[in-house]
Amino acid sequence: MKRFAMFCICLCTALSQSIAQKKAVNLTDVKFTVAEAPEWSALLKRNSGWFGGDGIYTIPMNGVEGKYTGPNSKTLFIFSDSMVGEIRENTLMPGYRMIHNSAAVLNGNKPVTGNMKFYWNTDEKNGAESLFVPATPKADSTDYYWLGDGFVNQANKATYIFGYRVRNMYQGPFGFREVGNTLIKLTPGTNPPYKANKQMDTPFYLTDGKDDIGSYGAAVYVNTKAAGAATPDGYIYIYGVRGLAKNLYAARVLPTDFENFKKWRFWDGKAWVAEIDKAAVLTTGVSNELSISALPDGRYALVFQQNGMSTTVGMRIGASPIGPFGPIIKLWDCQPDLTEKTFVVYNAKAHPTLSKPGELIISYNINSVEFDKDLKKHPNLYRPRFIRVKFN
Repeated sequence: MKRFAMFCICLCTALSQSIAQKKAVNLTDVKFTVAEAPEWSALLKRNSGWFGGDGIYTIPMNGVEGKYTGPNSKTLFIFSDSMVGEIRENTLMPGYRMIHNSAAVLNGNKPVTGNMKFYWNTDEKNGAESLFVPATPKADSTDYYWLGDGFVNQANKATYIFGYRVRNMYQGPFGFREVGNTLIKLTPGTNPPYKANKQMDTPFYLTDGKDDIGSYGAAVYVNTKAAGAATPDGYIYIYGVRGLAKNLYAARVLPTDFENFKKWRFWDGKAWVAEIDKAAVLTTGVSNELSISALPDGRYALVFQQNGMSTTVGMRIGASPIGPFGPIIKLWDCQPDLTEKTFVVYNAKAHPTLSKPGELIISYNINSVEFDKDLKKHPNLYRPRFIRVKFN
């Protein structure tokens, strides 16, 4: 009994110290410099084949998420709506097509145009088609996928990508609606265009039956030793975003249980619980796509587009992968990119494996509310831009 009592005292003391340490973390101050990363922006400014897209996520194909990739590495880029066609002398040629998702593989860790190859499917007339098409029991024939974050699971070497099932509900630039959440599994050794893939409906689509909707898969943080995490606890953290307030939520699961959705646990503000509806809001005002990255000093950077769609690339400093998070720190003003009043900016996120030690390469997307009209005037408008944040 004495040993047990002593154990409890030690455990309580350790927990108290841990909590005290978290409270002592500085969540407001960080020294950094920021500038454009023109070489990465230029990598995705293309005039033939794939010439535009959004929804960009990067997945190191060796599964080491927490470290800068080496010169012999391969990185999978995944995109949502993508443009395929030809641009000649800054003029969009007839026959271009929008597809709903695509991918690319970059060989090496430098933004060299010739080292990147793009992939999509084709129809019987060799026209461009989406790489992934919904094929689950809950999918409708008119549904399509936009892609969330993904990672290579070191437990089974499979690649997992979140797919948001989207459906066009009415006419107009924002006439779409997310209607479901899917997990796409690529078996080890599978290469694009990934014709053989497994798709699973998940219970991680969030809705009140009306307009308050969201999904998990906005970001994945692999906090395992095998993935090169700075302070690994063995879990995969998955983040969800919901509603017009852009509320952020967190779930976690062990790598071996990733496909067992009943094993997922959700942070309720005090503990990890099984009930998804008890998940607590970590913070607000984020974007539907974002990132969580470990900083050199042991803190964490939550990177996003402020309030979902604005000209500000924002960052909150976290004491852990689930916070607490500090106030918004403005990293970058995208206003100079808005050369037309109809242009919009959204979904900023960091790409740690493309980032050298002590820095973060961050992308953000440019689009237009008058897409067809503006694309003809500015055929290269619809693509990610990049900045480089260096921490001092």
